[in-house]
Amino acid sequence: MSVLLVGISHRSAPVSILERVAVGDTDRPKLIDKMVASDHISEVMIVSTCNRVEIYAVVDAFHGALADVGELLATHSGLDLADLTKHAYVRYSEAAAEHLFAVASGLDSMVVGEQQILGQIRTAYATSDNQQAAGRVLHELAQQALRVGKRVHSETGIDRAGASVVSVALDKASALLGDGLAGRTAMVLGAGSMGGLSVAHLTRAGIGRIIVANRTRERAERLAETARAAGVAADTVELGDLSTALAEADVMVTCTGAVGAVVTLADAHLALAKRDSAQRPLVICDLGLPRDVEPAVAGLPGVSLLDMAALQRDPAAGAAAADADAAREIVAGELATYLAGQRLAEVTPTVTALRQRAADVVEAELLRLDSRLPGLEDPQRDEVARTVRRVVDKLLHAPTVRVKQLASAPGGDSYAAALRELFELTPGSAEAVATPMETRTVELVDDFTAGHQAEAMDVWKGMQS
Repeated sequence: MSVLLVGISHRSAPVSILERVAVGDTDRPKLIDKMVASDHISEVMIVSTCNRVEIYAVVDAFHGALADVGELLATHSGLDLADLTKHAYVRYSEAAAEHLFAVASGLDSMVVGEQQILGQIRTAYATSDNQQAAGRVLHELAQQALRVGKRVHSETGIDRAGASVVSVALDKASALLGDGLAGRTAMVLGAGSMGGLSVAHLTRAGIGRIIVANRTRERAERLAETARAAGVAADTVELGDLSTALAEADVMVTCTGAVGAVVTLADAHLALAKRDSAQRPLVICDLGLPRDVEPAVAGLPGVSLLDMAALQRDPAAGAAAADADAAREIVAGELATYLAGQRLAEVTPTVTALRQRAADVVEAELLRLDSRLPGLEDPQRDEVARTVRRVVDKLLHAPTVRVKQLASAPGGDSYAAALRELFELTPGSAEAVATPMETRTVELVDDFTAGHQAEAMDVWKGMQS
């Protein structure tokens, strides 16, 4: 069984496409259920953030699984399969693991080095685990990815090289307001992880007051209490009072995860009409995907709207080359260790099967001994049994140790296959290992070999006919 990754991110698609493909918290369990119902897919994890949707599936057949995932994504997004394939990337087996490690490290983020992705991967795995859609393969992959991400952040300066999306947005908001955020009023719409980050950044920037609004009032109160604990005045409002609160704000940060717009043109008009000064600017940072704010709001006088498309173009999204290179070295080393462990895990059942086969032969021969020498005393029989087992163990020790060493290297599955062939350990039987992990790789669309790209695209195009 191998891991197939099908993804669409800020690197491969515009915001308009990402909005269509976005998988919300309510949609994710349904989509997981549909995918694990496929004959080709046994485990699924969906990583869905403001700037990426990636499906990690444990599959038994590349082509069949790719077709199933592509069809389900097309149905979910309402996009034609041809439009979807233009922006999607596919990775398989080792390349899928490498990509997830890079994502967890913040190397593939819009703002390189941001740490929020670690929580998002953890949430993605927990959702799959709760639905019993994550087995051994995804468990080990996800846990290793989280360890790699934590190591990169603790051992490199990648955090300093790039800030989170929130900090980049607030830095731009501060510049647009002219004299910073200190002493101003901010509104935070959404009390999830992005809302928490927003409150933390605003507090450090010296904001004077924070107004929190959320669909669930209890979560808004908890976030407001966090701000108060940091010495910032904080209130909560109902979503129905959004325009009134917005009238008091200098800056608004929103990321709700809602499917439709939460801040409409009418809301913005009403808020501007209630402001104490028509000349006071308002900066809205729309970090939602899909958008939380209707695009037409950007055309209102005195309003500056920063959305994900604008943040994609910000030069602050880059990391220092040295820090990024150091992070990549860690990812490469951890990937090699992970893959070696996976290969070793695959050969272990074969070694166990071989030793079980040897034990069965020993027991059969001892039974023959009993029939030929029925008068053999127990002490003598036990000594013969120990001697035979020692001989077998010594004969098997060197080849089993060596095959484990060889199996940890690329292409090592061939040694396990040789053992199964030489000792007639039938693949798929109770005493033998499952078919080893396939090592074939399909890279990102931009990195495809011509053969791999044609192969993957042929599968998806065939689904359209």
